[in-house]
Amino acid sequence: MQLHISPSLRHVTVVTGKGLREFIKVKVGSRRFSYQMMFYSLLFFTFLLRFVFVLSTVDTIDGDPSPCSSLACLGKRLKPKLLGRRVETGNVPEAMYQVLEQPLSEQELKGRSDIPQTLQDFMSEVKRSKSDAREFAQKLKEMVTLMEQRTRTAKIQEYLYRHVASSSIPKQLHCLALKLAHEHSINAAARLQLPEAELVPTLVDNNYFHFVLASDNILAASVVAKSLVQNSLRPHKIVLHIITDRKTYFPMQAWFSLHPLSPAIIEVKALHHFDWLSKGKVPVLEAMEKDQRVRSQFRGGSSVIVANNDENPVVVAAKLQALSPKYNSLMNHIRIHLPELFPSLNKVVFLDDDIVIQTDLSPLWDIDMDGKVNGAVETCRGEDKFVMSKKFKSYLNFSNPIIARHFDPEECAWAYGMNVFDLDAWRKTNISSTYYHWLDENLKSDLSLWQLGTLPPGLIAFHGHVQTIDPFWHMLGLGYQETTSFADAESAAVVHFNGRAKPWLDIAFPHLRPLWAKYLDSSDRFIKSCHIRAS
Repeated sequence: MQLHISPSLRHVTVVTGKGLREFIKVKVGSRRFSYQMMFYSLLFFTFLLRFVFVLSTVDTIDGDPSPCSSLACLGKRLKPKLLGRRVETGNVPEAMYQVLEQPLSEQELKGRSDIPQTLQDFMSEVKRSKSDAREFAQKLKEMVTLMEQRTRTAKIQEYLYRHVASSSIPKQLHCLALKLAHEHSINAAARLQLPEAELVPTLVDNNYFHFVLASDNILAASVVAKSLVQNSLRPHKIVLHIITDRKTYFPMQAWFSLHPLSPAIIEVKALHHFDWLSKGKVPVLEAMEKDQRVRSQFRGGSSVIVANNDENPVVVAAKLQALSPKYNSLMNHIRIHLPELFPSLNKVVFLDDDIVIQTDLSPLWDIDMDGKVNGAVETCRGEDKFVMSKKFKSYLNFSNPIIARHFDPEECAWAYGMNVFDLDAWRKTNISSTYYHWLDENLKSDLSLWQLGTLPPGLIAFHGHVQTIDPFWHMLGLGYQETTSFADAESAAVVHFNGRAKPWLDIAFPHLRPLWAKYLDSSDRFIKSCHIRAS
């Protein structure tokens, strides 16, 4: 750095080490200029420039890739330093990364009371102790890790409680079944033949719209039936075939005998009434027995699942859901035998009992199936990325070479719940035998091909036999996607409460439950006596 003074003493020029010049013009009177004043001025500027030089050198040592070559630049750099603060313009200090990357076990945090519980506590402690970067990172890691552990525990407990709530039979539903069974035994009006004798021919007449509902839940079946008939433009053309089990048959018959939905035709039939199921060995029954035996050994119960501290809460939730009785229910498997159960029909719409119908469904019979068997809504496309993001890899284990060899993980999945089945086309395929072949393969592999429900084997069995239908016909996720708006759900043809939050349970989402509850008659004597609430 060099200092030049002009002969007239009116200009002082500072030349930095890089040859760039900064001019400091000093305006003074030529005749009244004091040499003493000039001396002190030069002394001040010399001190100032040396100070600037030291600070700029520190920047270079700190590794700043762009050292200043002008006073303007240095001014910007000096401002935070002169104020006593260092403004970091680079990345997080390496020391913090080193601390954050070190593992922290649950035992290290156990019983400690010095870990901040909130962000406010954390900031107060940091300010009070004036921690350096390493201490800051350590305190932050301890607080976040503790919060993660507590959040994980709370999430797993929530999933466990929801599992218990969704797997148990609410006392209101148990009450309803008992009261209807009693009514069946004492009231002849509750034992009517369904349908009446003169309407029996319509059960095999393909000029009607045939719907099939398999359920052992009387309340749920009543809502499906009522919503179907009330929203139909041609209710006199509807035939609803309700399939139930032996224990629910009399209460189900009593309900629909005492609550007719004329002019629609309702048939109530128990599984043991079907000749096909009562003769010889039935694949679905054998598969259920094997499945139950393997699951009881493989899972170890909900307490074992919850006790695993290493698994992600979402994985724990999936395993708990696999324990749900419905996944080993005959009602859930029976759809694979529709061609045998209804040998005279050429097309049916199969309905789950956790749906609500909000429009006329007769246009489903006009859909061109293009020779396919199963008309279904795909679940890999849609605005809701949580519900409508399901592909084969969401249900099948592609780390297993058997699955990886036969299927594409990116192939779009589809939904059960509301399906159009072309039974004539089905009878020309080997769908049912394929279904049981893969069920057997999964059992042999200790459930390593898939672990949940009847949809995975359905995806395999119907592979290549699915005709995509418009998503308007079937909206999913109302039993697990709380962010679904009432307005969006109300605009769908069929809404499906798939998931744990069934609309007849207390854990149902309050803003979505009215879509289902509107088809309950709160004044009905059975509903009132069992304290079943519409809200």
